[in-house]
Amino acid sequence: MSLVPLLPAKSLAKTSPPLGFSHWLERVLHEWERARVDLAADPVHDLRVALRRCRSMADGLYAISSDRSFKEMKKAGKRLFSALGELRDVQVMMEWVAKLGSKDDPESKAVLDVLAQREREKKVLAADALTAFDVRQWRKWSKELPRKAARIKRGSLAFKHLALERWTEAYALHRRALHNRSQVAFHQLRIGIKRFRYIVENFLPQQHEAWSADLKEMQDLLGDVHDLDVLWATATQINAFANDESRTRWQQIVREAREKRIARYRERMVGPASLWRVWRKELPSGDQVEVASMARFRLWASFLDPDFAHSERVAALSTQLYEGLAQIGLQPKTEHDARKILLGAALAHDIGRSKKEKGHHKVSYQWIRSMTPPLGWNVPDLQLTAVVARFHRGALPQTRHKALRQLATSDRKLAIYLAGVLRLANSLDGRRDGQIDRLQLSANDGCLQLSVAGYAPWTSTAEDVAAARHVLEVVLHKPIMIKPLKVAQPRVRGPREVARAHVA
Repeated sequence: MSLVPLLPAKSLAKTSPPLGFSHWLERVLHEWERARVDLAADPVHDLRVALRRCRSMADGLYAISSDRSFKEMKKAGKRLFSALGELRDVQVMMEWVAKLGSKDDPESKAVLDVLAQREREKKVLAADALTAFDVRQWRKWSKELPRKAARIKRGSLAFKHLALERWTEAYALHRRALHNRSQVAFHQLRIGIKRFRYIVENFLPQQHEAWSADLKEMQDLLGDVHDLDVLWATATQINAFANDESRTRWQQIVREAREKRIARYRERMVGPASLWRVWRKELPSGDQVEVASMARFRLWASFLDPDFAHSERVAALSTQLYEGLAQIGLQPKTEHDARKILLGAALAHDIGRSKKEKGHHKVSYQWIRSMTPPLGWNVPDLQLTAVVARFHRGALPQTRHKALRQLATSDRKLAIYLAGVLRLANSLDGRRDGQIDRLQLSANDGCLQLSVAGYAPWTSTAEDVAAARHVLEVVLHKPIMIKPLKVAQPRVRGPREVARAHVA
C-alpha cells in the first residue's frame, strides 16, 4: 500500500465569489433531481453541498433576525442532509480505501466489500428521504426567503459581530483539541471552524476574499482527520486484517496520514503567525464589540417590530432622558451597563406587536428573555432588558409580578428605574408621528423640570405623559414638571439688512 501525500496546494487555489441565497435554494432542487437517478457519489456530494450552503445561510440569517421561516427551512434541509450523511460517509471511506490501499490487498478488498454492502443499505434509506423531501415547500422558500435576506446587508457590523462570536467558539475548541488531542475534540474543532467559515463565506465578502483558501484548507485537513478516524474504526470493527502484521501495517499507514494533517494544521494555526490571529485582527475589538453587539440587537428587533421607526424614536428619547438624569446625579448605582439595558429594552419593547396587539409587552418580555445572548451580552443583561420592556406599559411594576420577583433586590430597583424612563419616553411618542424628538432635563426647587420640544399641554399626548411619568416620580421621590421646550427661531432680517448682505 502507498501513503497518499498531503497536498496543501488546495489552499492556494483562488476561489470564486460566493453565490447568493437564491442560487443555492434553486441548486438544491437541481441536485435533488440528479441524486434521484442512482445516488452516485458525486450527485450526493453536490446535493449535500447545496443543502449545506442553504442551511449555513439560514443559520446566520436566523441568528440575526429570529425569522422562523429561516429556521424552518434549515430544519427541512437538515433532515435530507442528515439522511444523505451516512451514505456520503460510506462513499468517502470507499474513496479513502482506494487511495490508501490497492486492489491486490486482501485488507482493502475486505473493507471495500463491507462498505459496498453498507452503501446499498444506505442508498435505500437515502432514496426514501429524497422521496419524502417537500419540493413544493422548498420552491416556495426559494421565492420568499431571498427577499427577506435582502433586508440584511452583507458585510454589515452585525455579521462581523456574529463572525466574532463563531471565531470565539472555534478558538476555544482549538485550544481544547490541542490540549487533549482526542478524536472527539478534533471533530468538534472541525465543526467550529466550519461554522465560522460559513458566516465569512456567506456574509463577509471582503474577508472571504482574503481568507477563503485558508479556511477551506483547515476544514479539509480536519475533515481528513475525521475520515481517517472513522476508516480505522470501521476496519477494526469488521476485523479486516489477515494477521497482526497486516493490522500493524494498516495502523501505521492511517496514523501517518492523520499525523501529517495534524502537523500541517499546527503549522498554520499555532504561533505568532497563526491564522487565528490573522482572522481576529479583522473582526471587532475593544469598544467596537459593544457597538457591534448593539447593532446586531437593533437589527434583530427591527425584523420583529412592525413599527420599528417608533421604537428608534423611543430609544433616542430614553437615552436623552437617562443622560439628563445622570448629569444631575440621579443615575442608578449598579454593576450592570444600565444605558445598554435601557437602549436594548427601548429598541425591542414593541416586538411582541408582530404576534398580537393586546398584551404585546408580555410577548416582548418572553422573546427577549428567551433569545440566545449575543457576544457582549449575558443572561442577566437580557433578563433585565426583558423586564424593562415588560413594564413599558400596562400594570405598574410591583413585587407581586413574577418577572420582578425573579430578580435580585438591586436588579429589581434598577429594572423599575429604567422601566420608568422607558414608560415616559414611550408616551412622548404616543401618537407615533415623531413630532417630539428632543428634551432637556433640569432640577428646580426640589422637582425635575422636563422641557420637551414639540410638546403641547392641551393634547391627548400630554394626558398620557402625565400618567406615564408616575413610575419615575415614585422611584426618584421627586415630582416631574413637563413643559414645552422653547426653540429659538431664526431672526427674520429686514429689507435693509437683506440689501446690505446682497451688496456685500
